[in-house]
Amino acid sequence: MQGFIIRMLIAMLGLFLASKVLPGVTIVGTGTFILAALLLGLVNGLVRPIAFVLTLPITIITLGLFLFVLNAAMFGLVAALLDNFTVAGFWSALFGAIIVGITSTVASWYIGPDGRYEVFVIRRD
Repeated sequence: MQGFIIRMLIAMLGLFLASKVLPGVTIVGTGTFILAALLLGLVNGLVRPIAFVLTLPITIITLGLFLFVLNAAMFGLVAALLDNFTVAGFWSALFGAIIVGITSTVASWYIGPDGRYEVFVIRRD
């Protein structure tokens, strides 16, 4: 449970950064950030794998670049489901998904599967 909450907070941080950096992404209200992070996790866990399998031939032909389009579609889907979360268009969704993805990736380097902060120290004697 602790890992889920920490990962949701990381997604909220990514959404916050996307809304501040990109002029086409607007999120109003703390509750919307919480719902958007929760929905983004659900959409990425349930809808994205199905969409990935259905678009696998296109992804192979484009050497994986279509995954950016798929991530933008998931970001736009979450925005479509919430009233106070707006995305101006495809490019805003694409760059928003990239910002959330980079934030989650960098944070995941330091967060273990149990939601604990992990740092590896190598000591040479």
